[in-house]
Amino acid sequence: MADPTPLVVLGAGPGGHAAAFLAADLGMPVILVDEEANPGGVCTYRGCIPSKALLHVAKLLEETKHASNWGIDFGPPTIDVARLRNFKQGVVDRLTGGLGQLTRQRKITYLQGRGSFVDAHTLKVALTAGGEQVVRFEKLIIATGSRPATLPNVNVSKERLLDSTGALELSQIPKRLLVIGGGYIGLELGSVYAALGSEVSVVEMIDRLLPGADKDLVNVLAKRIRKICKQVLTSTKVANMEEKADGVHVTFEGELEQKTQVFDQILVSIGRRPNGHIPGIETTGVEVTARGFITVDPQRRTTVPHIYAIGDVAGDPMLAHKATYDAKIAVEHIAGHKVAFEPAAIPAVVFTDPELAWCGLTEAEAQERGIAVEVAKFPWGASGRATTVDRNDGLTKLIIEPKTERVLGVGIVGVNAGEMIAEGVLAVEMAATASDLKMTIHAHPTLSETVMESAEVFFGTATNYYKPKK
Repeated sequence: MADPTPLVVLGAGPGGHAAAFLAADLGMPVILVDEEANPGGVCTYRGCIPSKALLHVAKLLEETKHASNWGIDFGPPTIDVARLRNFKQGVVDRLTGGLGQLTRQRKITYLQGRGSFVDAHTLKVALTAGGEQVVRFEKLIIATGSRPATLPNVNVSKERLLDSTGALELSQIPKRLLVIGGGYIGLELGSVYAALGSEVSVVEMIDRLLPGADKDLVNVLAKRIRKICKQVLTSTKVANMEEKADGVHVTFEGELEQKTQVFDQILVSIGRRPNGHIPGIETTGVEVTARGFITVDPQRRTTVPHIYAIGDVAGDPMLAHKATYDAKIAVEHIAGHKVAFEPAAIPAVVFTDPELAWCGLTEAEAQERGIAVEVAKFPWGASGRATTVDRNDGLTKLIIEPKTERVLGVGIVGVNAGEMIAEGVLAVEMAATASDLKMTIHAHPTLSETVMESAEVFFGTATNYYKPKK
């Protein structure tokens, strides 16, 4: 048999291809295995990238309406769904094609197909083009990602019942769309369809949207979501769904008058499930939890030391940038470096309009864990830049340790919050203090100034917002 390959990476998403590329840059021979024609994974093909392309279009449509406030009126837009779909697909093709080119430039062996384990040192790949290839390896990184969670025992046709993948295909724009789940996927895709003309209803079983973020930040976004959607039903459950000729008849449990409503399509966005139960993995000794996560240590090693796992399959949070960070840790450890997964802050971003982003410790987490903190907030109503773009619906907040003045967390809701949160991540990672942020000169007028001004609020000396220190 051929000599074992030093490194095989199973899965070519944000974690998998980042791992393969770094390993190749460090001089390792690498085999990368994935079912798609090029690297990219769910994020690039059916997730982060296509959804952001559509969210950009949705924001543009909303801005044309908003422009009437400034004396500029546009006529009603004409939406060509086929061209919009082509634009979205063009973005995907360009990025995945680029990743394919980078794979070839690095001389990585790319096997398109589905991998399964034969044993702890052997992978069998059912090639998409036909046949199979057996690959022996010294080290292997599992980067198989996750898939949309589904509702059990639902008898509704796939044309009417969508997951995030189906929603991004834009096969049609339904007149009446129900989004089940008030998390970031549901709100992002619901925003897209609302902008394209659908009557969107959102249903969430708990009493609020986006349970991971602080309520004061969510409230700003929720106000906007309620404006663009037909209805937002919190503390409400879907009790029954029945497909009929005129649509899907949905019965709700909750405090609402109309218990049964009819929708043309249903988008199920209730989270994602890790793809840890890879065929044959039981032959390796790798531990997989009941939920489908693979158990890993701080170096991203599984219970079998020469097999690593990264990204969604290696535990929460299921975020592309966390997967990429995982990849660097795993590869550097394989290369003999002393590393560990111990970030102080992993940013989370909801790419709605307005965007919502946070990192580090949240105010709610501090209360739950009994950590004494002081919260400093700067409302965007006092921001010059927010006023110039007519978007004062924003808020920047810092979570600060009172004695040391260290910044433990940052939360932002508003236009471009996803770009701004990087400063917060750096502040938390570098153990910056409120004084550090206050004394860092920010360009004027910018939205990023609100980070500096939040620090000034902590000291009771904010130039543009009067709130004396208690």
